[in-house]
Amino acid sequence: MLKIVILDGYTENPGDLSWEGFEALGNVTVYDRTPEDKIAERIGDAEIVIMNKAPITGETIAACRNLKYIGVLATGFNVVDTEACKKAGIVVANIPTYGTDAVGQFAVALLLEICHHVAHHSNAVYEGRWGDNPDWCFWDYPLIELSGKTMGIIGFGRIGRATGRIAKAMGMKVIACDEYPSPEGEELGTYVGLTELLAQSDVIALHCPLTPENTGLVCRETIEKMKDGVIIINNSRGPLINEADLAQALNSGKVYAAGLDVVSAEPIRDDNPLLKAKNCFITPHISWAPKESRQRLMNIAVDNLKAFLSGTPVNVVNP
Repeated sequence: MLKIVILDGYTENPGDLSWEGFEALGNVTVYDRTPEDKIAERIGDAEIVIMNKAPITGETIAACRNLKYIGVLATGFNVVDTEACKKAGIVVANIPTYGTDAVGQFAVALLLEICHHVAHHSNAVYEGRWGDNPDWCFWDYPLIELSGKTMGIIGFGRIGRATGRIAKAMGMKVIACDEYPSPEGEELGTYVGLTELLAQSDVIALHCPLTPENTGLVCRETIEKMKDGVIIINNSRGPLINEADLAQALNSGKVYAAGLDVVSAEPIRDDNPLLKAKNCFITPHISWAPKESRQRLMNIAVDNLKAFLSGTPVNVVNP
């Protein structure tokens, strides 16, 4: 019977989903987490490996001679040595699209928290501050209305457009910068160059893939071109931002606030300068994680494996 090993299943399925789709295809062993020094041992003689962030190195591939297929439970696959897999005849498949609406929704959730500080004011009520307040209402931070303001979106693919639709529904003007303009994008917003976007936007949302060319896109030089008091949202990839430069801009007030679901090194390190920056909201890379999107990811991962077993692999990243 086909042997399937899931190396780090907890993040995808902490217990609210089922592995039954994989169990219908073979004998499944699930590990919530796998230390790096146990990866090769746990794969053993398995033909199929399903993983998320457990690194698959050339050494592991050389040690696991039965391995035929690696299914990544994510879009990113940089933790897999795809070239070594290709040389060994191992197919690597990822999940290219599963959380578009969830990630767009989360980008706006970060923005709304910055604008209203909902959690803070709710906590203040439970602490008794409203009941003890001599005035009818109070607020501890400036409250921001978004209608009429400009949302600039860098990267106007599926997720960028999902964010843009919500921004437009709230009355914002949407402008976008993308290497490949699309008719769908033209219907939703206006394409502009990067310099114009930086200068015009009240809110800048990053929704672009990470490339060598755009690493550190948000840095001292680009921040200087932004409006004073701009808000920056990033739930795309952490290295798009030079974190020391952003921290300095937050502390100076040039950037009013930042809402980040990603950072350059994850989990976040204690010395990350953003942890001590003013008005910086950081969440632990959870934009993708609603149950609905994780179920969609699971379904696609199972379909990817079925396609491979039928001889017609899909979503292959090392053709």
